[in-house]
Amino acid sequence: MSRQATAIDDVLAEHAGLEQQLSDPALHDDPANARRVGKRFAELAPVMATYTKLTAARDDLEAARELAEADPAFAEEVPGLAETVAELDAALTDLLAPRDPHDGDDVVLEVKSGAGGEESALFAADLVRMYLKYCEKRGWKTTVLGVTESDLGGYKDVTLSIKAREASRDGVWSRLKFEGGVHRVQRVPVTESQGRIHTSAAGVLIYPEPDEVAEVAIDENDLRVDVYRSSGKGGQGVNTTDSAVRLTHLPTGIVVTCQNERSQLQNKARAMLVLAARLQAAAEEEAAAEAAAGRAAQIRTVDRSERIRTYNFPENRITDHRIGYKANNLDAVLAGDMDALLGALGEADKQARLEQ
Repeated sequence: MSRQATAIDDVLAEHAGLEQQLSDPALHDDPANARRVGKRFAELAPVMATYTKLTAARDDLEAARELAEADPAFAEEVPGLAETVAELDAALTDLLAPRDPHDGDDVVLEVKSGAGGEESALFAADLVRMYLKYCEKRGWKTTVLGVTESDLGGYKDVTLSIKAREASRDGVWSRLKFEGGVHRVQRVPVTESQGRIHTSAAGVLIYPEPDEVAEVAIDENDLRVDVYRSSGKGGQGVNTTDSAVRLTHLPTGIVVTCQNERSQLQNKARAMLVLAARLQAAAEEEAAAEAAAGRAAQIRTVDRSERIRTYNFPENRITDHRIGYKANNLDAVLAGDMDALLGALGEADKQARLEQ
């Protein structure tokens, strides 16, 4: 039996099992489990659709070949049907290829200013707007969990939750997972009086968001919880009470803040989700060498010399140094037109997986 046949048999069996679970009313007594089952069922939908088309095309091709001897009209159909079968077979092979297990996940994305002072914070704000515009184009839901502004309206750090409207095989992580790392900008800052081009940087960190905090064990005794008054744009309605929450995970030193919600309990719940995402990512790095290598690009120190991408404003050029991608459409990319860039990164990642 071929590798494809074995893989599709596994998918058929899993799909049938999931379909049976979804038809059981008892499943929906546990909303978290129901979401997980529904999400996996949606992820398998493209595989099942392609397999169904391929099966039908193979049957049509076999029938046309059998009838071709008696009727020349059927012989004329054979080449087209054979081409369709080949295309669908290749598509199914691609769908069954090894994938990142988090591709269907939602994400937590952080942007932090780095080398370059106020200019870096302004650039960090540009990156945040770029991601928000891209998410809007994709129909994804974004929530600002926490933000610290600079004196000139830039961002020292921002934490976003990004969620797809519906579960799918290719979720938010599948598109944005390549964004982790140092992003370098070359331009004349608003703070520059002599018109000289400066180089500064901002860092992006991205994590798959777990469906539930319970998926990652967090001992309350390992947490220090601080509360303070929310501040910044949009905080007028909440800054009269100590509603903002800062969590410090003592064993790892990870600090998470959230001030977006109106109540302290809501902010703590949001912060716990971000903390769970960070801990899950850290655990996967430690447990699997592949995961550690895959996330090595997410530089923790925002140094101008360690960059994954450069945004050159004078030449309107964007360059991704990992795959040698260059395009003179920086203005469009910053306006959220990121599909060509992210598509090139995804294709390079797929080829690397197929070569493993």
